[in-house]
Amino acid sequence: MKRRTWRFGLKGKAAALLAILLAAVIAVLSVLVLAGIREDQRQRLEQTLAAEAEAANLRVRQEALTSGLLAPDAFMEQSGQGLAVDLSAESGLPVTLYQADGSLAGTSLPFQPKADVQDALAYTAQGQSVYITVGDQLLYLAPLYMADQQPVGTVQFHVSLTEQHAFYERIQRLFWLVGVAVLVGGFLLGYLYVWRQAHVITRLNRAATRIGEGDYLREPTVHRKDELGELAQGIYEMSGKIATTHAQLTDEKSKLLEAVTRLQELEQQQKLFIGNISHELKTPLTSILAYADLLDMYRDDPALLEEAATHIGMEAERLYALVEKSLKLSSMDVYEFETHASSVDLKPLLEEAAARLQAKAEKQGIELMTTLQDGKVWADSDNVMHMVMNLLDNGVKYNKPGGKVFLSNEAILEPGGPGRMQITVRDTGIGIPREAWPQLFDPFYTVSSDRSRAHGGTGLGLSLVRSLAEKQRGSVNLTASGPEGSTFVLELPLERPDPQDGG
Repeated sequence: MKRRTWRFGLKGKAAALLAILLAAVIAVLSVLVLAGIREDQRQRLEQTLAAEAEAANLRVRQEALTSGLLAPDAFMEQSGQGLAVDLSAESGLPVTLYQADGSLAGTSLPFQPKADVQDALAYTAQGQSVYITVGDQLLYLAPLYMADQQPVGTVQFHVSLTEQHAFYERIQRLFWLVGVAVLVGGFLLGYLYVWRQAHVITRLNRAATRIGEGDYLREPTVHRKDELGELAQGIYEMSGKIATTHAQLTDEKSKLLEAVTRLQELEQQQKLFIGNISHELKTPLTSILAYADLLDMYRDDPALLEEAATHIGMEAERLYALVEKSLKLSSMDVYEFETHASSVDLKPLLEEAAARLQAKAEKQGIELMTTLQDGKVWADSDNVMHMVMNLLDNGVKYNKPGGKVFLSNEAILEPGGPGRMQITVRDTGIGIPREAWPQLFDPFYTVSSDRSRAHGGTGLGLSLVRSLAEKQRGSVNLTASGPEGSTFVLELPLERPDPQDGG
């Protein structure tokens, strides 16, 4: 069983990074905001106490003017307690007054303050304001002056910081709650967003894996208007190019295999060709040698000499035809026999082919009949002549005494296509058995050895016709055969074929 190893993937890394960033941002914002609140509270309190100190100085100067020209110590000793109570009533804060020497002059508190303010009084003696924080209490000390700016003592305000501290703690708790909520919510939203992006990347990865396995894409895996969408489109286009290249390579491989198979077949055909041609050449040569020996042995027998001469001539013609057709087929198979196709006026060419075989047909008692139409074909004229001559020759050769051979042609027009010319050769001969049709156009194939010996057949004529027809982008077929004779149809293109059609 394959053990699956755990890995910290992109989703986890991005989510962790987002959580860290959110926590850092919230922490920094909280510290800065809370520090700003604390600073604002301090400044507001200082401004308030400074204003109360100014009001206290104004009250002292008014009291000094109404009480007469007393010395500062005497004034504070006489009016200190009353001033402390009045100032406390006006400010709403507990007030304690000190004389210039630091001794207590009066207080609004029900008890005497115990805080050690001697160091602070030293600063106020120099005209400075001072505040002391003791727990939740703030003591603010400011110098007091008479009308002529003569120091008269120090005023001390008692301020409770409990409410400010409670407000600060509430704000701090609120920040904690909001921070945690924002952190959790932001983390979830961020994780959902990252999950969606990672899901898209996973789909793209699966698409790449499919392409690697040969399953090419029919459409883009992801439809988006961003970089991931562009990546998906790029992968889809790459898949199409790979599929096209793979198809081309497969096609080339198939063609290569076909070529190898064809070469193997040609090699086998070559061996068969050499064996067959050797055998076929021996037969007429043996006959010629035999009759030559008879000529030498029976020079005084005119009848035998005439018979021998006739047979030697027949076998020589057969040998010549065999060699000519063999060389033609061999050059076509091995050297891709070149054709010079052009637009050929067909009717005169067919008339000439019929005229060439007219004497042979009459000699054998065969009537050669033609029904020809004007028309042009795209082919090599010599090859067309050779194909028609072979078909007519077979019609005459394998016919019955008093039989007929019909030669005709007809243009077949195809909708949207170049059209074809059908050349039909029909005879009233002995016919071809149905089982022989598939091999009829193979080299050296003959329906029967007796039939080929009787008529001088080599089994190469129809094979040559098929090869020449295919070179012209045409075809030849046996369309009918029986006791009433056989019908061969040769088809050739009317116009120059498109090179993209192959061949």
